[in-house]
Amino acid sequence: MNSTIESNPLLDRLPQHLNQFIKPQDYTDYSPINQAVWRYVMRKNVNYLSKVAHCSYLDGLKKTGIEVNNIPSMYGMNRILTDIGWAAVAVDGFIPPNAFMEFQAYNVLVIASDIRQLEHIEYTPAPDIIHEGAGHAPIIANPEYAEYLRRFGEIGCKAISSHKDYQMYESIRLLSILKEAENTPQADINAAEKAVEDLQNNMGELSEMAQIRNLHWWTVEYGLIGTVENPKIYGAGLLSSIGESAHCMTNKVKKIPYDLTAANQNFDITQLQPQLYVTPDFAYLSLVLEEFANKMALRTGGLSGINKLIQSSALGTIELSTGLQISGVFTNVIAADGKPVYIQTTGKTALAYREKELVGHGTNKHLGGFGSPIGKLKGINLAIEDMSPRDLSAYSITENQTVTLDFEGDITVKGDIITGSRNLHGEIILISFKDCTVTHGENILFEPEWGIYDMAVGKKLISAFSGPADVNSFDLISHIPSSKTIKAQRTAERDDLALLYQTVRISRESKDTSSNVIPIFEKLKVNHPNDWLLAVEIAELLKERNEPELLQEVMDYLETLQQRRPEVAHLISGGLDLI
Repeated sequence: MNSTIESNPLLDRLPQHLNQFIKPQDYTDYSPINQAVWRYVMRKNVNYLSKVAHCSYLDGLKKTGIEVNNIPSMYGMNRILTDIGWAAVAVDGFIPPNAFMEFQAYNVLVIASDIRQLEHIEYTPAPDIIHEGAGHAPIIANPEYAEYLRRFGEIGCKAISSHKDYQMYESIRLLSILKEAENTPQADINAAEKAVEDLQNNMGELSEMAQIRNLHWWTVEYGLIGTVENPKIYGAGLLSSIGESAHCMTNKVKKIPYDLTAANQNFDITQLQPQLYVTPDFAYLSLVLEEFANKMALRTGGLSGINKLIQSSALGTIELSTGLQISGVFTNVIAADGKPVYIQTTGKTALAYREKELVGHGTNKHLGGFGSPIGKLKGINLAIEDMSPRDLSAYSITENQTVTLDFEGDITVKGDIITGSRNLHGEIILISFKDCTVTHGENILFEPEWGIYDMAVGKKLISAFSGPADVNSFDLISHIPSSKTIKAQRTAERDDLALLYQTVRISRESKDTSSNVIPIFEKLKVNHPNDWLLAVEIAELLKERNEPELLQEVMDYLETLQQRRPEVAHLISGGLDLI
């Protein structure tokens, strides 16, 4: 079955550039071994998490259609998620943080559709369907938490990154792939770990994206709720890890009251977390998020905002007090008295108002960049945007007039006015000149030979954020990760083992008591002596059938296996505890 994802109207609202990250979920890729891994983790989780997880968890499993015995399909999840106002899409491992959060802003849950190998059944640093489907999905059935997640995505996708953030994303993605893949040389893992460690130690001042990524980690992924003395689990990373969900409840993990300082606390995806943050309730998460957003360039704008965009070297947007939005790669700012007085982009630039591109001011018009003064005219208290038609006429700011505009900060614009554009409030937001010269002191910023000069109007830079104002202004379909997930290789030995798993699965589900499991057990012992999970499933089947003699034989085998493979002894015990 090639599970389609087109079963939820929310997916039709996604902008085109997000669709590049979506991949189809081919349900036939899941082997009987994968299904057994899912079932083991889910049975362990439901059994244990019913005692330590937030009360929304078990209820959320039912509401989101997550079954204990079967890996979920995107089709089935989307059909059920519609009822709680969400959707789900499958992706290939880690995707860029901005894209991940933008999906959340559209109420779309991103699910890495691969599943961890049996060898990594307790925890994998790579996102997988256990983490996403069994971790994230159930908690979003809680309306207050779901709104926090949506709002987090809405704010987070506007956070400005540094150039090192993308390097970190690529390094973490590669490390997670190598650690999950089978037979990866230890030298390759060591090199990838060192690359991540070197970046973590040399990130410099944390960008907005790095800080909000930290908040996401300590809440959405690894959050606790309640009191420090008696917390409950709600973070998806904990809900999906049978090892760490138990470890986090011990005194080995420091519990800290959640607040804004978590934004500066980095994390290591490859290690058990030494400390976790506890929020008193879901409403408090939103309060801290808004506290963080108030410090972002999205809301503060100004010189610091434009400087963040310049340092990011990535596509971003500034918004002026008139509502005019300028999107491009910002490369320069001229400042005076702590305020930006002239901004400059390089390369394709687009102008917009209320997230809609202005007609005639797309990237085809502003192919080589855009520059404009910001602020008030020198010696005039009234800003251009606040001038009435009579004021504009008095200062000769009208069509077919040659005018010299001296701005604060020693910026001068001199030329013939062609026309002006106004916003919905009647304020002028853009003035076009011909034969125009723009200078900053002795430096020429624009010359008449360069063509028409479009001057943005705005007394203040009120906002700066990542990405374009209008997503249709730019070709954003360009994501090519430097690493791809590595699938487990099919071998004759693995196919044989999968067939044994499938036979036991069919016997269990069909309640067929006549099938003989002795040949399966004998083949397992001879051909697959290191596999433990199938022996546990056989023991479960024999217990249900009330076959004590054969059950004892399997139990003796498992006890021997525990001694021979002490690293899986606790997993075997955990499976037997469920029987």
